[in-house]
Amino acid sequence: MYPTIIDFGPVGIHSYGLMLATAFITVVFVIQSELKRRDFVPELASTIVMAAAIGGIVGAKIYSALLDGQITFRELFSTSGLVWYGGFIGGCLAVIIVVLRSPNPFLPTIDIVGPTVVLGYGIGRIGCLLAGDGDYGPPSDLPWAMAFPNGTVPTDVPVHPTPIYETLLSCTFFGILWSQRRRFEATPGALFGASLVALGVERFIAEFWRITPRVLGWMSAAQLFSIAAFILGIVLIFWMCSRSRMVPESVDETEVDVKKPRQRNRRRQRR
Repeated sequence: MYPTIIDFGPVGIHSYGLMLATAFITVVFVIQSELKRRDFVPELASTIVMAAAIGGIVGAKIYSALLDGQITFRELFSTSGLVWYGGFIGGCLAVIIVVLRSPNPFLPTIDIVGPTVVLGYGIGRIGCLLAGDGDYGPPSDLPWAMAFPNGTVPTDVPVHPTPIYETLLSCTFFGILWSQRRRFEATPGALFGASLVALGVERFIAEFWRITPRVLGWMSAAQLFSIAAFILGIVLIFWMCSRSRMVPESVDETEVDVKKPRQRNRRRQRR
């Protein structure tokens, strides 16, 4: 593995940071293209991704500090402890604030953002693989098992390359969500809910091949969070679907009320 691609002494190009940058650039391009297609403000794409990055780092550090029980200045500003779900919460809050303050419609815009989170997550996991940062799984004798002797968290024993599993799952879910995005346009907000479901399912499955501490017997803290994301996504989908059904009914009723006087006027004219 290659934690550091180019070393300039005190400064270097690290594989994890390079893949994060690749993820951000890719997500900006995808969001911008979709905003243009929907006739929204496309310049918002870079602001959304920047807000997600800053909010994600802050949220990840706070979440990590809460888990460790040490909310100190040193803990918050260290280079370690970037917990995914803390970053996800912080990033979501930052993006919500940005979109609410923008001229773009809120629900259709977060529908565009939702699937790209899945894509960015999958690309970022390639960085975890290249860095060998300990996100791999338990020992394995499978043909594709890998050792990370030069990783950030080294191991000479072949283990499950869990980041590869997560990248494949994430890219698959993104492909499904993105291919169906036009169908979701009739129910704004539902695609973001489906993205939460996809994120929850992906991480819940991947945790079976990760060496993370278990909090409830066989489940990890990330799996508990995955269940919460899954439930929240399902609730959001049903809520948005029921909301979209109510809107057309009210529109139809007004159309009927408008048409009735016109028909009466025509009958009077004929008489």
